[in-house]
Amino acid sequence: MKTLFLSPPSYDDFDGGAGSRYQARREVRSFWYPTWLAQAAALIPDSTLIDAPPDGLTLDDVIKRAAGHDLIILHTSTPSIAADGRAAADLKAALPGVRIGFVGAHTMVLPDETLKMAPAVDFVSLGEFDYVVKDLADGRSFDEVPGIAYRDTDGSIRRTAPRPPIHDLDAIPFVTDVYAKHLTIENYYIGYLEHPYVSLYTGRGCRSKCSFCLWPQTIAGHVYRTRSVEHVVAEMAHAKKLFPQVKEFFFDDDTFTDDRPRCEAIARGLGKLGITWSCNAKANVPLETLKVMKENGLRLLLVGFETGDQRILNNIRKGTRVDRAIEFMRDCHRLGILVHGTFIVGLPGETRESIEQTISFAKMIDPYSLQVSLAAPYPGTELYRQATENGWFAKRQSGLVEEHGIQEAVLSYDGLSSQEMHAALERFYRAYYLRPRPILRIVKDMLRDRQVMQRRLREAREFFSFMAQRRQPPAAA
Repeated sequence: MKTLFLSPPSYDDFDGGAGSRYQARREVRSFWYPTWLAQAAALIPDSTLIDAPPDGLTLDDVIKRAAGHDLIILHTSTPSIAADGRAAADLKAALPGVRIGFVGAHTMVLPDETLKMAPAVDFVSLGEFDYVVKDLADGRSFDEVPGIAYRDTDGSIRRTAPRPPIHDLDAIPFVTDVYAKHLTIENYYIGYLEHPYVSLYTGRGCRSKCSFCLWPQTIAGHVYRTRSVEHVVAEMAHAKKLFPQVKEFFFDDDTFTDDRPRCEAIARGLGKLGITWSCNAKANVPLETLKVMKENGLRLLLVGFETGDQRILNNIRKGTRVDRAIEFMRDCHRLGILVHGTFIVGLPGETRESIEQTISFAKMIDPYSLQVSLAAPYPGTELYRQATENGWFAKRQSGLVEEHGIQEAVLSYDGLSSQEMHAALERFYRAYYLRPRPILRIVKDMLRDRQVMQRRLREAREFFSFMAQRRQPPAAA
């Protein structure tokens, strides 16, 4: 079956691909690569991958390109499920004989609900979908394919046997070949990464048990399943030739530093290739490992600090300590490793005081850049279960984003309302960035490179425009 993998259009500038840590519009124009779809596409050599949002494609554009395909796979998410259901209906109306499947964490957690709310969808995945789609593309019938829920001929919903997680990740062909064939890499931006950049996975799963994190609690699991060092280094050598214009490669594993000996071995391989790279890390990497990474091309670490309140870190089972994070940041500053810190407002135990404590903590550790998001209780996570059982939802849960695709404050606690969390996000950004040190860093970056200057000015316009749009407070709980 001729197969199309699709990240459909939804909200303007909506980053909904399966590379995003949460699906929403961002403060500046940002797009992660649709890596999960691209990995599955790599198993089907004659398949097509369309990532509509970064290419600015409309649904009419997509429908034209979808003509002639037999099977269309859409990655969906809790924030985009309603829009994706409408897109599926339009695709089915225009292409009546096509089979449509939804994949992603949302379908794994709520398969029956997804099929009921999206009648144009024929099946949904119940976990990792790489080999699910390959089986279907090879012509196997729904009832022969493990790992799906499907709509039978009588309209009933049936499930097949579970499909075990993939452990031989080296068997999946290089995702970078799919990028080169189907994507325009210059259309992908992340504010803290050099442009153009390329991101990919070297493994799946995360050993941490963070209560809010979607992927390890659903598709990826809590076992870090990895590609071999040799396979990763071989792909990076190949990618360097494919994309000579790329300034930085990013490893998007949930926690690339979970397996430190492997991390160091990959770093040494990258050092021999002369590649500039970055990765996700936990705020507990020892100095010795940081040195190996830095000496072999590491530029930046993306670190989820989440909060500066140890009590909240314990509540969310983060497995980190504030004092250790401070020591980690001292090591990074000493070695010249840049850190992009991510923080979350509204996690269980949050108070007015803890928000101010976290702002002070962020200023003290002084990462190169930071991102602040609102607590997002995705179905399938422990945070969602807690919010449901404890009545923390401020209003009827409606997909985590508002009508323009901007993240909403959907939780409310005794003594801290959703409106206060909503307002704290902008206050956090202003308190951090409107200080001499961050301003000086930005100015230095702009002066060293004219293209960086143009980019930073564009991002500043986007940021203040975004903040003005989200400044309207949410409805009262």
